[in-house]
Amino acid sequence: MSQKAIEFFRHRNLQQNSGLSLRATGTNSIIPSHLSYLARAHTELGQFDDAWRCIREAIAAIETTKERWYEAEVNRIAGEVALLSPPPVVARAEVYFKRALAVAREQQAKSWELRAAMSLARLWRDQGKPQQARELLAPVYGWFTEGFDTRDLKEAKALLEEL
Repeated sequence: MSQKAIEFFRHRNLQQNSGLSLRATGTNSIIPSHLSYLARAHTELGQFDDAWRCIREAIAAIETTKERWYEAEVNRIAGEVALLSPPPVVARAEVYFKRALAVAREQQAKSWELRAAMSLARLWRDQGKPQQARELLAPVYGWFTEGFDTRDLKEAKALLEEL
């Protein structure tokens, strides 16, 4: 396990603990983002049961509070966890990525839509469907008119060039 993963996990664990105190005060809108970061850290550390617990709690928090601003990203991260879990659950990952994409589109959240489209496009590329992946990602990437120096848009451009 990398030192970066350990540091990330420790940092997010501290944030999660502060999130629990926020939950006690009724401030729940940021809990899903904290739990998703924690799920990613658990995944990187190979702690998949803990990662899934965090995902379930994040989804439950979204459903309970009706604070849906992070819903697309929680579903996208769940898809990534499904792909990295031993054994990978590809069909489950695709469902999560499609749900993330639908939520982002419904909310007109273009950054979340780009991330979800990239995750699904990578999956389809790996399944031998590069044309389908390109047809999904190209219009989302094409919507952006600025911010091309951001990590997400750089990754999207590189993925499109690969497809």
